Amino acid sequence: MNYTQLFETIKGYVENDFPNTQFTDPDAATATFTSKEQIDTFIEQAEQRIYNSVQFPNFRRNQTGTTTASNEYLSAPADFLGSYSLAVIDGSGNYNYLLNKDVNFIREAYPGPSTEGLPKYYALFDNNTFILGPTPDDAYSVEIHYFYYPESIVTASTTWLGDNFDSALLYGALVEAYTYMKGEQDVIALYNKRYEEAMILAKRLGDGMERRDAYRSGQTRMSVN
Repeated sequence: MNYTQLFETIKGYVENDFPNTQFTDPDAATATFTSKEQIDTFIEQAEQRIYNSVQFPNFRRNQTGTTTASNEYLSAPADFLGSYSLAVIDGSGNYNYLLNKDVNFIREAYPGPSTEGLPKYYALFDNNTFILGPTPDDAYSVEIHYFYYPESIVTASTTWLGDNFDSALLYGALVEAYTYMKGEQDVIALYNKRYEEAMILAKRLGDGMERRDAYRSGQTRMSVN
């Protein structure tokens, strides 16, 4: 399902074109919340719920960088939301995966940034920066594997989520849209039930099948009474 199909399907299900509305804006006398802006908001809210509920490998990203000698800080990617792993590549080309700790652990273990060596630990220092311990003693290559929000179907027109799990995206957006309309509780409950059913299938793939190895874990099985 592409953006245009999703947009029109939402309007069809709730039988509402979401006409433009005006509201008071602190920076202007009046402002307009257009029909498109309303529906785009429902879609983006649904995407955000899905992205934070299922860990699809498709929503992971790798990025490389370089530490700076005698600098305990490392910049995070601009679209970084959460880390899966951070590795430092030593002079022999070996990957050394760092342990994720709290900032206070690193401060306690290495009270002064003058303690240098190959980093063993990392922590998220703020929204844009990691702190490493010990402080790198050289310019090491690093590779971070992290979670990010993919481009929304609102701007991309087609996305992996829209192509593979349009039911979750549709019903998630319908829940947002009908809640905005202050619709009947039984209809909201129905949409939410359909959304949850779609998310069960999504989690089966994202948190189950795409994380399993048939040789080690065996095939996914359903219990039989």
